[in-house]
Amino acid sequence: MDDLKRYLVEEIVEDYEEGRISRRDALSTLAGLTGAVLGAQLLAACGKSDKPAPGSAASGSGSGSGTSTLPGPPMSPDSVKADDPAVVAAPAQFAGEGATLRGYLARPAGDGKYPIVLVCHENRGLTAHIEDVTRRAAKAGYVALAVDMLSREGGTAAFKYDEVPGVLGKATPERHVGDFRAGLAHARTQAAARGDRVGMFGFCFGGGVTWRVAAAVPDLRAAVPFYGMPVEPDKVSTIAAAVLAICAEKDDRINSALPATEAAMQKAGKTFKKTVYPGTQHAFHNDTGTRYVMEQAQAAWRETMAWLAQYLA
Repeated sequence: MDDLKRYLVEEIVEDYEEGRISRRDALSTLAGLTGAVLGAQLLAACGKSDKPAPGSAASGSGSGSGTSTLPGPPMSPDSVKADDPAVVAAPAQFAGEGATLRGYLARPAGDGKYPIVLVCHENRGLTAHIEDVTRRAAKAGYVALAVDMLSREGGTAAFKYDEVPGVLGKATPERHVGDFRAGLAHARTQAAARGDRVGMFGFCFGGGVTWRVAAAVPDLRAAVPFYGMPVEPDKVSTIAAAVLAICAEKDDRINSALPATEAAMQKAGKTFKKTVYPGTQHAFHNDTGTRYVMEQAQAAWRETMAWLAQYLA
């Protein structure tokens, strides 16, 4: 089991342990990652009695899709609507290795040349929230491209919300990195893009992918993984990007994995900064979810934009 797949499994088990999803939904998702038998064993090892999560289909108040944590409407003051006149945004298709890939491309509406920012989604795919975040980056002055990592399976929209982690877990980290290489090649064809100025940010699972793209794509000048599983310490030697790790205070699973990689970055003389936002949990930036903390999310976004501006100027 590769480290990103292990991350997905651990995240589902953690959500079940903390009551955010029901046993039925956890089993359904784990079945796509580990198989039904092992998934049941993992949940049994928690020693937790089943109790449907508030808002879940099992509790009688959900949408009926079997999903425990369907996203709500955007709550962030930073949200940028699809018809905002300051940006031009639309779905995108581009060539990948052996497949046509999908994504969401946004740029400033004004004339000019702008740095490129790649955006990697969470373990629920290229959602409306990620499209919103991509537009936020465009409004800040970037040609921003979010890549749908389920493109080869028909795209995020082809699956129920709770099915996406299981599908993502079947793909290798190398495939995800390759798809972002293809995304970068496509972004560089845009008339508004400055192909020599490239950054990336991603959230949760996408934060882990951001780390791996940084280790594999030397053209990346800046990377901001939000609470993402870091690469192994022996992989940091190939990182050319300045890395800003955004962390949540109450996120032991990610925070405990970071010190070894942080030490390796410092030993190798890499540009690295870690910011831990107090009073927050994993996924605190997602303003459509239950862990959203507006003040801290806005601060993290401002820090991200400042980091990108510093290294992509």
